[in-house]
Amino acid sequence: MEPEKRNQMAAEVLSNPRNQHEEIQALQDTLYVLGGKWKLPIINSICNGNKRFRDIERSIPGITTRMLSKELKEMTANQLIKRTVIDDTPVAIEYTSTEYCRSFGDIILEMIKWGKQHRQKLKTGD
Repeated sequence: MEPEKRNQMAAEVLSNPRNQHEEIQALQDTLYVLGGKWKLPIINSICNGNKRFRDIERSIPGITTRMLSKELKEMTANQLIKRTVIDDTPVAIEYTSTEYCRSFGDIILEMIKWGKQHRQKLKTGD
């Protein structure tokens, strides 16, 4: 992010004078909702078109059925994803991202960008 844009964002987000307690609470809230090993990969999978439990599970190497189930419940409770029961034979369940979840899409893109740059930095040693 360019310095000018970063300064503008900081002025919009951070209080003046700075309130460290409020900033830490906001960071903790964000990490509580998005933190952990699996939440971002699950969001990425769903946003890439995987809607069914097994499709999401197959798209994320190393995740267990139990962990995926637990994370999907938490993410539904935090309104990041929507669980829809499709009354068919057999009954099907689909997961989709909510508008609320998509509201931090730019953050995820920046994280992917940073992760790629970091991996390259470690490879080249620069």
